[in-house]
Amino acid sequence: MSSLIAVDLGGTNLRVALFTRDQPPAAELIKIPTLASEGPDVVIARMIEAIHSILPKKKRGLRIGVGSPGPLDPFDGVILDTPNMPGWKNIPLCARLSEHFSCPVMLENDANLAALGEWRHGAAQGTQNLIYLTISTGIGGGVIVDGKLLRGARGLAGELGHMTVERNGPECGCGQRGHLEAIAAGPAIARKVLERIETGESSILTEMVHDEEPLTAAYVGRAARMKDRLAMEVVSEAGRHIGRHLASLVHAFNPEMIVLGGGVSRIGHPFFNAIEQALHEHVIHPMYVEDLPLVPAKLGDEAGLIGAMVMVSQA
Repeated sequence: MSSLIAVDLGGTNLRVALFTRDQPPAAELIKIPTLASEGPDVVIARMIEAIHSILPKKKRGLRIGVGSPGPLDPFDGVILDTPNMPGWKNIPLCARLSEHFSCPVMLENDANLAALGEWRHGAAQGTQNLIYLTISTGIGGGVIVDGKLLRGARGLAGELGHMTVERNGPECGCGQRGHLEAIAAGPAIARKVLERIETGESSILTEMVHDEEPLTAAYVGRAARMKDRLAMEVVSEAGRHIGRHLASLVHAFNPEMIVLGGGVSRIGHPFFNAIEQALHEHVIHPMYVEDLPLVPAKLGDEAGLIGAMVMVSQA
């Protein structure tokens, strides 16, 4: 039986899972702090230690798949530049892991792997054409076209959150302005609520959040579900931005399903309703959205790990 190791490299947490067959659930899963501020060498050492901790004694057919924030080069296995993890520039991660473990190692954008996981084992099972969007601290995505993950000429396709929706909009974490991520991700939602509260608007959020803790999109979502006017307006505005953006993606890819994942998507109906309404209003013909389901992701935080397992099992 092959041993398939899936790694989810995040800015906050590093998660490693062992799969002993080419489907979930994982036989073992561990999560440890990434300690990204200490640099790539420390993080890679922690990754190697975590993998060793769950490796079976018999490592027949060992393969490792890693999901990481981009930009990255999946063909050469190099992380090009990950803004939220200092020092990660042109890091040959696959070569370093392959040399240590003497096995094949594959690297892919974490959102692409989440799309792959949802397509094969989650909300989009049975489809051949899918748009997956994850909305959290950032916005990422992946596209399945005719049963294959869209990767592009250099493996850089699928950065669905880094597309300009407001030319002179707020600065994105990548340094560009007006990207969807800068306008509708979790931090942008929280920022807009704070700006409006500071101008004197009332909200139950002033009672829900104490001075010692930050306002987050999760709090805004909870207030929106409680019918707080300010929270509902900000959530709906973010949803409309995403819906209009999805209309453009639908025109480009003509999917049979759209799956929304990430923490912000868990806001639920106030968010989904605004997205769906804007999507339907901005397509050029009703045929694009006829029988097009917009559904929540099913795999939660394990989507990327499952996607990494799918990737290496197909190699």
